[in-house]
Amino acid sequence: MKVILLEDVKGRGKKGEVVNASDGYARNYLIPKKLAVEANETNMKAWKRNKDKADHAAAEKLAEAQAAAKEIKGKTFVLKAKAGEGERLFGSVTNMDVADVLAENGVKVDKRNIDLTEHIKTLGQYKVKIKLHPQVKTDIIIDVQAK
Repeated sequence: MKVILLEDVKGRGKKGEVVNASDGYARNYLIPKKLAVEANETNMKAWKRNKDKADHAAAEKLAEAQAAAKEIKGKTFVLKAKAGEGERLFGSVTNMDVADVLAENGVKVDKRNIDLTEHIKTLGQYKVKIKLHPQVKTDIIIDVQAK
């Protein structure tokens, strides 16, 4: 029996795929748990419409991410932090601090998409990798200065 998966199913496929499943598995497990629907003519038409919409939205998000990456690639952003003797910071610069600096400059980035290769504990310039989209990554420079 052909079914359209509504959720990711381990060993079967990912959400939105049309897969073959045994009749018993589909009728007794996938369909009652709302993990899939039968791939009849009506459901296939709805699936194609939704897939086209999802593909279009994904393409728009990718284009936006590419434009943002081109805009910020290699730019230097200044981050002010309290520092003590020997240019050591009180604490360290976190992903959240970098996300806040980017937000102040008009770039929205989730803190989980910022890759600090090392903890920033001293003043200076550091290269930081930013993931704007699963397919779009860029580097920026964070200049940590004393307040």
